[in-house]
Amino acid sequence: MERRTCERSGGQASVIGLGTWQLGADWGEVSEADALAVLDAAAEAGVTFFDTADVYGDGRSERVIAAFLRARPGAGITVATKMGRRVPQDPAHFTLANFRAWTDRSRANLGVDTLDLVQLHCPPTPVFSSDEVFDALDTLVAEERIAAYGVSVETCEEALTAIARPGTASVQIILNPFRLKPLERVLPAAREAGVAVIARVPLASGLLSGRYTKETVFAADDHRTFNRHGEAFDQGETFSGVDFPTGVEAAAEFAALAPEGATPAQTALRWIIQQPGVTTVIPGARSPEQARANAAAAALPPLPEATLAAVRELYDRRIREQVHARW
Repeated sequence: MERRTCERSGGQASVIGLGTWQLGADWGEVSEADALAVLDAAAEAGVTFFDTADVYGDGRSERVIAAFLRARPGAGITVATKMGRRVPQDPAHFTLANFRAWTDRSRANLGVDTLDLVQLHCPPTPVFSSDEVFDALDTLVAEERIAAYGVSVETCEEALTAIARPGTASVQIILNPFRLKPLERVLPAAREAGVAVIARVPLASGLLSGRYTKETVFAADDHRTFNRHGEAFDQGETFSGVDFPTGVEAAAEFAALAPEGATPAQTALRWIIQQPGVTTVIPGARSPEQARANAAAAALPPLPEATLAAVRELYDRRIREQVHARW
């Protein structure tokens, strides 16, 4: 699988990575055996970049990845974790002392001395403008607790603020055919600065798979049930902020754009990695088959200009009004 390099950190990532939120919590129950099978399948398919967070299952996702790494030494996996969502979202909590404690916990969970990449996990907006925060992150690098740092953001403005910081190695942002705003300024700015772009929520919480109908019901412990209106965290993390009935209808239109031999989900992933400036995309997977299918999207030929234009038209007609100004 193609790998792309982050200029600022020198690290590499497979163009299709693996998001592991679902292996920790908030997507329904996934056993440890099933989680390990997903990690194995992804690695065997050429995935070299796993994204996790200390809050996913309160560390469960990190610990499952650690078990995988113990069983597969030398697998060449880069693990990106995140910190900052296990405390009330007050900028005052984003201190060097807390960063040391949080990264110590993740290092223990993952069984490593130095974390490959640590990302601030969608912190309050003022955090991105704090010199003290970024000085503290630089200190973590100097202390070799972490090899590099980045940010996970909710809005394009947050991304642009972070990209302007010279130590920021990566920006993780929602990017998919239902969330096009990052194409306007974020991706060009990241390319200019040599900052890696990690595209998350690539299937709009599964909408872009084309498998759901308006009657689809999700489990009570699935965020697609309990966070549809932002009850638990930012609404944009669930279905990319699109209301479910609209999303289902738009996803059916998107599915019709899939080329022969490709699923709608693979088409969405191919669309993302085709955008200039994207380093990796991190779809989740709950089964080995899904992990392998996601990885296979990297081998698809580039989508033709007509398909790219059709995605833009669909977004402008059905989605833009709901999401573009908000994020």
